[in-house]
Parts: sequence; structure tokens; C-alpha cells
Amino acid sequence: MATNTDNQTDELREYRKRPGNEVVAVRLDLDTDGFTYRTGGGDQRCKPGDWIVCNDGDTYTVDAETFADTYEEVGPGLYLKTTPVLAKRAEAPGKIHTKEGSTRYEQGDYVVYNDPGGNDRYAVTKERFEKLY
Repeated sequence: MATNTDNQTDELREYRKRPGNEVVAVRLDLDTDGFTYRTGGGDQRCKPGDWIVCNDGDTYTVDAETFADTYEEVGPGLYLKTTPVLAKRAEAPGKIHTKEGSTRYEQGDYVVYNDPGGNDRYAVTKERFEKLY
């Protein structure tokens, strides 16, 4: 695993999504094998039951279990991430493996964890993270 934890500054801190940052999401509840797509500098794999999320113009998928554990429905097709995340800024560029594939990040971007063990992680640009959290 190419986690590059050596390239991250600061300690992990807890963040909550700012109010008003709901996402539009649809569950991939079809008879399908899923699909592969590219985002974040790497190939991603969506599985049956995963969620297709549009987050302020950024579209990606979220693992079904992760979505169920971290999002709450606030209106028809609208969801809010209600659980806190742990995050720290990257000191140097790197690449991490996610549940969906891999994501590249640049110096100053945030490496974000949905769980304290670091098993459910992803990267977010500095600008986007600071807008949302």
C-alpha cells in the first residue's frame, strides 16, 4: 500500500462538514457489475449498491457501507455527511489507496479518514476541503 504517511504534516484532527453542504446521491441499485471511472488521478471502481454522489459539482462514488455509516438523508435525494472525519495536510505529493481505487494528492492537500484505523481514506484538495469542512 502506498499510503505515504511520511508526507503528511500536523496531527490528525477531527472535522465536521459545514452546514449547507448537502450532496445529491443515488444508490447504484441496478443489476450491474458496477463500472470503472477516473477521478483524483486514478482509476476508481464502483460496485453494485454503492452511491453516485454529486458534491458541489464534483461527482464520485462512495462505498455502500461507508455511505450508510456516514451520511443521513435530509430530503429527497439530498444527504449530509453527519459523522466527523479525521484529516491532516500532506507535506509532499503522494498517492493513497481508497475503497474505490487510488487517489493522488499534492502538497497542502488533505488526506481524510472516515475511520480512526485509517482503512477508509481519500484525499481532497486544500481549497475544496477548507470550503466543505
